[in-house]
Amino acid sequence: MADRHDQIRARRILKDIAPAAWEHPADRAALAALRRIPAFDEVLRKLFGLFGEKPVRLAFQANAVRVSEKQFGRIWRRYTEVLETLDSPQAYELYISQTPIVNAGAYGMDKPFIVLNSGSVALLDEEELTYLLGHELGHILSGHVLYRTMLVLLLQLASLGFPVIGLAARAVLMGLLEWSRKAELSSDRAGLLACQNPEAAMGSMLKLAGGGAKEDTDLGEFLKQADEYRQSGDLADAVFKVLNLLGATHPFHVLRVAEMRDWIEAGEYDRILRGEYRRRTADETPYAEDLAAAARAYREGAKDMLDQVADAARRMRDSISEKFNK
Repeated sequence: MADRHDQIRARRILKDIAPAAWEHPADRAALAALRRIPAFDEVLRKLFGLFGEKPVRLAFQANAVRVSEKQFGRIWRRYTEVLETLDSPQAYELYISQTPIVNAGAYGMDKPFIVLNSGSVALLDEEELTYLLGHELGHILSGHVLYRTMLVLLLQLASLGFPVIGLAARAVLMGLLEWSRKAELSSDRAGLLACQNPEAAMGSMLKLAGGGAKEDTDLGEFLKQADEYRQSGDLADAVFKVLNLLGATHPFHVLRVAEMRDWIEAGEYDRILRGEYRRRTADETPYAEDLAAAARAYREGAKDMLDQVADAARRMRDSISEKFNK
């Protein structure tokens, strides 16, 4: 039987992989739409003027411990494996914060860093932790961290009623929230590529959604729940799906796990593991091609929602007609 070291070495190293290989088309579409908001650049400039790199780093890191060979060595070894697997150009700083919620985040302006909640360290097993670290590294490699940091700052300022949150900034905030939800879909794929264990990746999503030890949960039931949620055709439910997301930075976990499974079943995950992926050193896919893929993702998503609403309306009409005809 192979020892643990051999199992780690068996993981495929994705040399020179470009973030575009895992990025979701809806992520790129939402970011393009965000940049078209007239006040976007102005709001970002104001936030940079208010804060700056060092104060932001201190705000996130003041109550956290930097991970190294000497501190949280087990986590450090996992993290170095993730850096190697995704062929990261550098080792970004990793911190652990005493927070019971199972989660993590990637932040920063010029110098990105990752903060891992202690709740994640306590609940996730080795492969699930690898997934989560890969997810956060994916945010950094895809260039998400600046906008994610701006989003966190805007949400905090909005909660305090700070004057910078005027109508222009509110438009930017709503745009950032929409993009942030789509960016999670990209980083979910990066996390899967980091751990190269679909069951562990989807199991992480289960624990992020509800916590619970492995003996208390069932991944099959969670996937069934995801299918039921996506196929729900009730008109009120379709409306609430939209309303529930308006103030959320992340999509619902059941939808994320379903999106991940779709990507696997489409064969994209296996193709990347076979080495069929875009390289950082290669020419970028033409902008028009990326834009077309993004437009398709949005169009298909909108069509799904419209189909749900239309189906619900038909069923409502039939139900009313049936009652009146009795």
